[in-house]
Amino acid sequence: MYFGHFHMDCHLNSTLLLQKLARLIGYHQRMAILLSAKDISVEYPAKRVLDMVTLGINEGDRIGIVGRNGDGKSTLLNVLSGNYPPDSGEVIPSGSPRIGTLRQADVLDDGQTVHFSVVGDAPEYTWAADRETRGVIEALISDIPWEAQIANLSGGQRRRVDLAGLLVQDWDILMLDEPTNHLDILAITWLAEHLRTRWQRKAGALLVITHDRWFLDEVALSMWEVHDSTVEPFEGGFSAYIQQRVERERQARVAEERRQNMIRKELAWLSRGARARSTKPKFHIKAALELIENDPPLRNSLELKRAAVTRLGKQVLELVSVSQRYGNDDGNGDGNGDGNDDGNGSCNQTVIDNLNWLIGPGDRIGILGENGSGKTTLLNILSSRLEPTSGYLKTGKSVKLSVLSQRLEELEGLAKDRVREVLGRHKTRLIIDGKEVTTSKLLERLGFQREHLQSYVGDLSGGQKRRLQLLLILADEPNVLILDEPGNDMDTDMLAVMEDLLDSWPGTLLMVSHDRYLMERVTDDQFALIDGKLRHLPGGVEEYLELLDSGDFGRGVTRDPSSRSVPPANAATANQQTQSIGNAPVSASTVENAAPKVTLTNAESYKLKKQLAASERKLKSLQTQMEKQKMELGQADPSDYLKLLELQSNLDLSSSQLAEQEELWLELSELLSP
Repeated sequence: MYFGHFHMDCHLNSTLLLQKLARLIGYHQRMAILLSAKDISVEYPAKRVLDMVTLGINEGDRIGIVGRNGDGKSTLLNVLSGNYPPDSGEVIPSGSPRIGTLRQADVLDDGQTVHFSVVGDAPEYTWAADRETRGVIEALISDIPWEAQIANLSGGQRRRVDLAGLLVQDWDILMLDEPTNHLDILAITWLAEHLRTRWQRKAGALLVITHDRWFLDEVALSMWEVHDSTVEPFEGGFSAYIQQRVERERQARVAEERRQNMIRKELAWLSRGARARSTKPKFHIKAALELIENDPPLRNSLELKRAAVTRLGKQVLELVSVSQRYGNDDGNGDGNGDGNDDGNGSCNQTVIDNLNWLIGPGDRIGILGENGSGKTTLLNILSSRLEPTSGYLKTGKSVKLSVLSQRLEELEGLAKDRVREVLGRHKTRLIIDGKEVTTSKLLERLGFQREHLQSYVGDLSGGQKRRLQLLLILADEPNVLILDEPGNDMDTDMLAVMEDLLDSWPGTLLMVSHDRYLMERVTDDQFALIDGKLRHLPGGVEEYLELLDSGDFGRGVTRDPSSRSVPPANAATANQQTQSIGNAPVSASTVENAAPKVTLTNAESYKLKKQLAASERKLKSLQTQMEKQKMELGQADPSDYLKLLELQSNLDLSSSQLAEQEELWLELSELLSP
């Protein structure tokens, strides 16, 4: 008698038989297919976006979908969810899986309330008793009135209501198109945790399109890249996808040099990210860089600082006792009348409270804060678009400031102009990374095709408008750049191009973004705007999230950026260094001298030197081992995912061991330093 691939022998021990049956049934359960697509094709008048694509969605899948704007990511989701019929091929569900979809544009009924849009007409005692439902409502829409009309909500509020209404229901498959749009960092972190724990390990399935690379690494176990009318699968999250893609392009030898350099920068950031940076004392960074000199540097901060001082002088922007309060203007607390900051109808709200802040030449600053905390207000004051209620802004005489705004108001007056006409009003040649580049080449680098030059600005997609505005800003050659959510509407490839451009841009940069990866990648220092106070975050986004978790908002600070280059000697002095009152920051020399120097005996010094020599030998051995492992990875068959995962695992282990040895080497070097 046969059952599947298992031959039932009457002489087998009954216990063994049951064990084998259990394993077999478990295997089939793990591999259960929820949905499959066979030979699907979709063609638009000007482009074929999907061509004979065949794929499947299994229970336990957590898939991130990436690709360039316009390559068919949203179309793929719409076809798989049944919202858009393919031109050919078919989508075959296994049984009747419940599919929940979050589209880019909501389908909420303007005449309904938030209450009905989230839980329908279910009695309160049913949904209020469900812990998961309460958690979703509290995390996403606790600031929105429960009985408010959908028609009266801002775009961001509608998005969160739509997402909450989706997440409170039970689904076998969730398909999310840009779910992090309009969410702040705290809500994005909650959403990642919710999606990780929503189903058991081998249950349910998730498909998500997002430009947020940190979010992809948190929730995705595999990736689909949509390109050239095909869908290419990759094992692992976004970091693994980047590594595999680099190897694929290197093997094929078809990628251009600039693309390879951009991807290698991406890999260097992944291996030396913000978490790794925060664990190393900054006064040892030079020594640490010598240990990883084979990785390309993200940017030459010292050289950029020198160039910025040359262009800007010593004074850039300074806020002196600045406060901003709102009364009954529009009830949103942002001064724009758009209802997009908090939407709570509050009056007499103080969003900035007696702030003193000095921004120097070459500073690269990221500003964090919850929705409605006043980040956009702060940027508007710094850019002189808004006069503060009290206090004043001091601007350097040589400052030339440009702003990349959220809504791209700067392009509204150009809607009826062609792209080539707009470019013709600016310089035709720019200096990028020390090289002269034509605007047409830069436009091509930003993902535009030659035919786009004839397009009207008003007909461009959101991502194309954002890239065009970035090019126009760079063409004006500003020396102070303010970016308000620059990652909106950009795909991951274009984000990497933008990061690459900003790496070589010499000037002062201030950025507001809820994209954690982009924030830590582009800026050197992060500040949080909490309860009207500005607080420096030496630990980056992770420290900000810990602050929110602990509720430790009481020590709002300002800090002179000129003291950033000197690191704290320990946790106690770190707290001293990062705080100041008014315009009297704690001096760097005081912090440095606060750490007592330990005198070593000859025996102790001899022992430490032996340990340091042993550590150096171990480092060289590990570096040689990693070079061999990288060579093996480069020579492996890129289609053999199991082999690639094994080799990558070995390389990750060696990398971890190398990091530990680096830390030990740095500690020993510090103990032996005079």
